[in-house]
Amino acid sequence: MNLRIGSRGSQLALWQAHHIAGLLRGRGHTVEVEIIKTTGDRLQEVTFAQVGSKGMFTREIEEALAAGRVDLAVHSLKDLPTELPGPFALAATPARVDPRDVLVSVRHASLAALPQGAKVGTSSQRRRAQLKAVRPDLQAVEFRGNVDTRLRKLAEGEVEAILLAAAGLDRLEKTDWVRERLEPEDFCPAAGQGSLGIETRKQDAATMAAVAFLDDPMTRFAVTAERAALAALGGGCQVPIGIHCRAAGDQDVEIFGVVAAPESGAAVRVHHAVPRAGADAASLGRLTAASLIEAGAGPLLQAGQATGGAAR
Repeated sequence: MNLRIGSRGSQLALWQAHHIAGLLRGRGHTVEVEIIKTTGDRLQEVTFAQVGSKGMFTREIEEALAAGRVDLAVHSLKDLPTELPGPFALAATPARVDPRDVLVSVRHASLAALPQGAKVGTSSQRRRAQLKAVRPDLQAVEFRGNVDTRLRKLAEGEVEAILLAAAGLDRLEKTDWVRERLEPEDFCPAAGQGSLGIETRKQDAATMAAVAFLDDPMTRFAVTAERAALAALGGGCQVPIGIHCRAAGDQDVEIFGVVAAPESGAAVRVHHAVPRAGADAASLGRLTAASLIEAGAGPLLQAGQATGGAAR
């Protein structure tokens, strides 16, 4: 089968697209990769807080998918809105890699070791909020650009450290300055972080069948729970929300949730662990969202709606 993959043109996006292409070729398919420039790629100098992040890295790719120019899209799952437009399906969620955020620094060994008042680069309001909660003295600096651009700015001394997703640095083998991998209970990742999402047309049964082998059951369970929680909290409201689900031992799964305020660092956190047998992922996600609201996240959600900070 001849398959055309739509992808953003960034180094990481192309790594991900070619990785999936290689797996598909291993099953006997002919695969091409088409680069599609998205709104997020064009607006490199504009902050996520100014434009919002919902769909900004996926819309043009979905347009190409709908038009039949490509047969599937490979996304970083955290970029994919929790509710896909009607014609599309999340056909596969390959096995997740490290979902954690990492501290990257040339000189400093950990978040705790950063000097008082140090500048930390991040384009994510979610990371900014949790940084404020952990180290209120630090100064978060808006930091966009591809991985190489951010690492260059770090090397030139614009900031003392940057916060990035472990997955991207691991995939690109750019981990020399990774000093600390931040645990989800302390620094909760974005829903879907570390996961890829393979999107197809819902009616394209042949392509869906071709990519079905890529779907990893535990990853599917985890990201379904995370995305259900995000949707229940109002995933489009652009509030800094962290949700992470993972296996806990051999029998259980656990889920962490946080809603936080970037300006004050005020945060509401919850944690649930349930037996994996018989558990429903979407129900677990909705339970997590309800627990966050019950614990006092409502005012933080409302404040986020008013300010429009990007929830990445």
